[in-house]
Amino acid sequence: MSPVLSVSAVKKTYKSGQVALHEIDLTVQKGEIFALLGPNGAGKTTLISIICGLVSMTSGQVLVAGHDIVRDYRAARAMIGLVPQEIALDIFATVEDTVRFTRGLFGRRGAPDRIEQLLRDLSLWDKRGARTMELSGGMKRRVMIAKALSHDPDILFLDEPTAGVDVNLRRDMWEIVRRLRDRGVTIILTTHYIEEAEEMADRVGVIDRGRLVLVEETAALMRKFGKRRLSIMMQQRMEAIPPELASWPLRLEAGGERLVYDFDAKAPDTGIPRLLRDLGTAGIDYKDLETSRNSLEDIFVDLVENGA
Repeated sequence: MSPVLSVSAVKKTYKSGQVALHEIDLTVQKGEIFALLGPNGAGKTTLISIICGLVSMTSGQVLVAGHDIVRDYRAARAMIGLVPQEIALDIFATVEDTVRFTRGLFGRRGAPDRIEQLLRDLSLWDKRGARTMELSGGMKRRVMIAKALSHDPDILFLDEPTAGVDVNLRRDMWEIVRRLRDRGVTIILTTHYIEEAEEMADRVGVIDRGRLVLVEETAALMRKFGKRRLSIMMQQRMEAIPPELASWPLRLEAGGERLVYDFDAKAPDTGIPRLLRDLGTAGIDYKDLETSRNSLEDIFVDLVENGA
């Protein structure tokens, strides 16, 4: 099956000589939720802006369902909905008029029933006659999403969609994302809330300093890089790790009240029984043990810090 989005050797160099993107290659399938992760300035927004035709690339090619974003811009752009980080609305226009106008920009007919359903889905119907200047920040974010969905795009880009929004909007937004995916819409998002990517995304891409360092299925990434963590709650607070345990990769947390050991659960020998014996030999008492799985955030930080 042909991908709905194909990015081939896309590079962006500014006139100053700064390279924002280093020959990015990426394909995304129809109906997929793809999360693009990376620190500030990594190139996430630049890549999205190039795909959406807002920023020109220095070299490379972007195809949206086979349409070249440069040679066949109108057809390609009509398949894309974008919710940018910044809120940009006509403050004097009503909510309903804003969404209707955006739909018209893409050559779509009015379809009042479609607009009503969209506003109801985003809890905006009761505010349809309000001017956008009268709305709260969360409501303005909902209007931005309604604008992006107004022309029924095949691909929806969400650039930091939940940054600074309330919990209710975040929950509603992800419910909408799930429904869109069920209808075959492809979702590509950037987020600082990595737990959301872990829960929602089918695949994750990590971008750092303009390079796509990894693309992996979320579940496979967790299996491949995810470790487990043993937290040992100390009976008494420790000032430092004693010399008897110097050979173990341990660290102190919670002001010396917790000793932490990361291990590979798939390894033939996790080392835990030996560690506990060494604790007893050193005369160190503990009151509780707890194991947990490394999160996607831990994996992301490790990949970026180690330049994977």
